[in-house]
Amino acid sequence: MATLDDRITQFETMAEADPENDMAHFSLGNAYLQAERFDQASLSLQKCIDLNPDMSKAYQLCGEAMINAGQGEAAVELLNKGYEIAASKGDLMPRNAMGELLKSQGHEPPQLSDETKDAAAKLEESGAFVCQRTGRPGTQLQESPMRGPIGDWIQQNISAQTWKDWIDQGTKVINELRLDFSREEDQHTFDLQMYDFLGIDPDKITREKVES
Repeated sequence: MATLDDRITQFETMAEADPENDMAHFSLGNAYLQAERFDQASLSLQKCIDLNPDMSKAYQLCGEAMINAGQGEAAVELLNKGYEIAASKGDLMPRNAMGELLKSQGHEPPQLSDETKDAAAKLEESGAFVCQRTGRPGTQLQESPMRGPIGDWIQQNISAQTWKDWIDQGTKVINELRLDFSREEDQHTFDLQMYDFLGIDPDKITREKVES
């Protein structure tokens, strides 16, 4: 399996070869963040945001990188913008994560409109299946989309609509990152992108499965 340094080299090559590829910059920034190369992470993720201003997760990770790089003031400004974008799109997990990052800097998240709050309250009271990634009502998947505890978690927490969004995004990931599933490291890269998109913590899910 490819090491983190191998993945960084792969994504650096892709970002240099195709500087307009938002997914390459996102993947590179995320890898830099995992390697605690925070200044480089914030630059790559800001480039992703410039190319794709609606990618909520990029704001979250960029804000995290900026905070760790000592750029707290700039992080707050970016996180406020990202929080509102995530809220407007229904991206619940990135929104909540950005809210916690703002609080860590001594700032409260932006206030949501009364209309948004009322809609959330009515949804909670309705008892409808709610996608844990988006916070929106949807249709539960009829069966696990893959074997194992991660597939079970997806069925129990992710709506069919959000899963379809991932299939569309996953196709983009395969094409733009030029993944070859005959290579174990490319399969791993694809899985990591899926975990980020759906808000999956694979270690936590596996641990809970063992303990149950």
